[in-house]
Amino acid sequence: MSDERLGPGTYMTPEEAKEFHTLFTMSMGIFTLIAIAAHILVWFWRPWLGASLPLRSAHLESATHFVQVAMSTLFA
Repeated sequence: MSDERLGPGTYMTPEEAKEFHTLFTMSMGIFTLIAIAAHILVWFWRPWLGASLPLRSAHLESATHFVQVAMSTLFA
């Protein structure tokens, strides 16, 4: 009986390993995009580099406006 498993202790055929790799890569990419979007939104709310500015309502309003425009663009 010829077994084409990838190595000792692995229970995947090469086709299964390629499928797993594809799904893992796709989910990692989606996670990365969500993390980048979250960091951008937090940056608009309260930048962490540069001069330390107190939180003002103008910053919060501009961030809220940005989120509203982004959501309407994405889901319109």
